[in-house]
Amino acid sequence: MEKHKEKGILVVVSGFSGAGKGTIMKNLTRKYDNYALSISATTRAARPGEEEGKSYFFVSKDRFEEMIDRDELVEYAKYVDNYYGTPRKFVEDCLNEGKDVILEIEIQGALKIKKKFPDSLLIFMAPPSAEELRARLIGRNTEDEATVNKRLSRAIVEAEGVEAYDYILVNADIDTCTEKLHNLIRASHDRAEVHLDLIEEIRKDLRRIEDATSNV
Repeated sequence: MEKHKEKGILVVVSGFSGAGKGTIMKNLTRKYDNYALSISATTRAARPGEEEGKSYFFVSKDRFEEMIDRDELVEYAKYVDNYYGTPRKFVEDCLNEGKDVILEIEIQGALKIKKKFPDSLLIFMAPPSAEELRARLIGRNTEDEATVNKRLSRAIVEAEGVEAYDYILVNADIDTCTEKLHNLIRASHDRAEVHLDLIEEIRKDLRRIEDATSNV
């Protein structure tokens, strides 16, 4: 029997803005080599230090809407007056290569992903407290006070729909949270539904063996 090739898992990480998602993703990919971070397209302006094609694909509103029309995105959403979306080809190519693809997206997009990819793993990341969330947003020094307050107001409804998620991770410590995320993803490779095709192959081979031995 040909050795079963394991496909990658689609992992969706969402959470409050300021929960530390980006830091955890960088830490995870620095420590382990089987992960591919999906690079989102967005219409928002680049922040200091962000690079085109590494942090995001920064596109115009017209170009983004063209991508929607051409079905070039597996999901997209509008958040704080800007579009965010996940390019389809990158995701599908990485999964077929056996890479675990991580999407860092908002909850609207995550729920759309779950409908299109029922076997995807949904993880919601939260800070230890609301006070810590505010402190982290202010500490980034990337946005003015009005934008920070807008994000805090958005956080009140940001967790609506979290019941559809598989796990909630509290990010109190970067290294601990990174290891927990890695372990959850690795364990998900052994979920029953992931290996049903392998079990069916084994069943077929066992029937062939049974038929062969019964005819001897």
